[in-house]
Amino acid sequence: MSETATVPTAPLRARAEIDLGALRANVRALRARTPGAALMAVVKSDGYGHGAVPCARAALEAGATWLGTATPEEALALRAAGLQGRILCWLWVPGGPWRQAIEAGVDVSVSGMWALREAVEAARAAGRTARVQLKADTGLGRNGCQPGADWEELVAESLRAEAEGLVKVTGLWSHFACADEPGHPSVAAQLDVFRRMLAYAEEQGVRPEVRHIANSPAALTLPESHFDLVRTGIATYGISPSPQLGTPADFGLRPVMTLSASLALVKHVPGGHGISYGHHYVTPGETTLGLVPVGYADGIPRHASGTGPVLVAGKWRTVAGRVAMDQFVVDLGGDEPPVGSEAVLFGPGDRGEPTAEDWAQACGTIAYEIVTRIGTRVPRVYVNGQELG
Repeated sequence: MSETATVPTAPLRARAEIDLGALRANVRALRARTPGAALMAVVKSDGYGHGAVPCARAALEAGATWLGTATPEEALALRAAGLQGRILCWLWVPGGPWRQAIEAGVDVSVSGMWALREAVEAARAAGRTARVQLKADTGLGRNGCQPGADWEELVAESLRAEAEGLVKVTGLWSHFACADEPGHPSVAAQLDVFRRMLAYAEEQGVRPEVRHIANSPAALTLPESHFDLVRTGIATYGISPSPQLGTPADFGLRPVMTLSASLALVKHVPGGHGISYGHHYVTPGETTLGLVPVGYADGIPRHASGTGPVLVAGKWRTVAGRVAMDQFVVDLGGDEPPVGSEAVLFGPGDRGEPTAEDWAQACGTIAYEIVTRIGTRVPRVYVNGQELG
C-alpha cells in the first residue's frame, strides 16, 4: 500500500514533505558502505520526526533487516501497524510492558539485573521465550552494564535463564560516545572494552545472533566497528551525523524532509518599525514584511530568532525578530511575493533552500534536533511512497 498522502488543492499553512524514495536510496547507500553487516534502521521518536511507520516500511523495502526504537511503546506501535521482522527496543523502566513486547516478538535490551529479572518474569507469565540483548556500557556512561563483576553477573544469570528456556540472548551491544569526532581517543578505547566484554560473554557460552556498536557516524567512517549489525539513525534520513565528517552528499545521502509554509501576509511598513516581541529587530528603512505562520509550537526553535534562514521568492531571508509560538516574520526588503507564496525553511538544498544543518548552525544545535522537534501540528505529506518498476 502506498504511503503517499493526497496533497490538498488548497495550500497548507505548513507541511513537512517526506521523500520516501530518498529514504530508500539512503538505506541502499548505507548498506553499500557496510557490506559485511546487516542494517538496523532506527525509527525512534516517530522516525526522527519523519513518521515511524512509513519510514520503517520504506527502510525494510530497501534492505534494512532490523528496526530500532527507544521505547517499547514505539516498538509495539510498529507491530500494531503490521510491521514484521526484527525490532529492538532499549529504553526500559521498571514495570514496563515486558510481556507485551515478548509476546510481540520484540527484542528487549537489558542493562542490569533488575531488567533481566523483569524480562524473565514476563517470559514465564507469557509462556514464551524472551529475545534479550545485553547492553554493555563501554564508556558512554548512560544505559548499559558496567564491565567487570556487573557484566559477569548479568551474563551468568542470562545463561541460567536461557538454560531454563525463558530467554534467548540474541545480541550483545553497546553505543559510542564520540564516534562523530574523528580521532577521539574514546572511540578506540570503547572498541577495546567492547571486544573484551564480547569475548568474556562468548567464553561463558553466549551465542548471540548479532553484535553491534556502530551508530550512524561509525557506520560511515569506522569499518572496524561494524561487527554483525550497524544501527543507522540520522543518516537514514539523509542528514550527516557531523558536519566535520562530511556533507550528506559526501556519503551519497539525501535529506528526506522538506519543511515549508505559506506566507500568511505581505505588507509594507516604514523604517523604524519594531518587529515581534521585544522589538529585537527594527526595520532599517521602508520595506516589506512576510508573515510565516509557524512558530515554536510547531517546533521552530526560538533560538532561531534573528538567525533562522528561509527561502522566499528565490532569495534567502532571515527570521526578523523573535520567533513566536505560532509565527515569525521575515524582512522581504521591498519584494512583494503574493500572499500564499511558499516559504521553504529547509530541505535537501538543491533548489537553493537552506538545509536542516543550516538551521542547526543558526541555532547553535545539531540537525538531529531540528528535524525531530517538528511538531504534530505540521502535517507530514509523503511522496514517492511506492517502489517503481
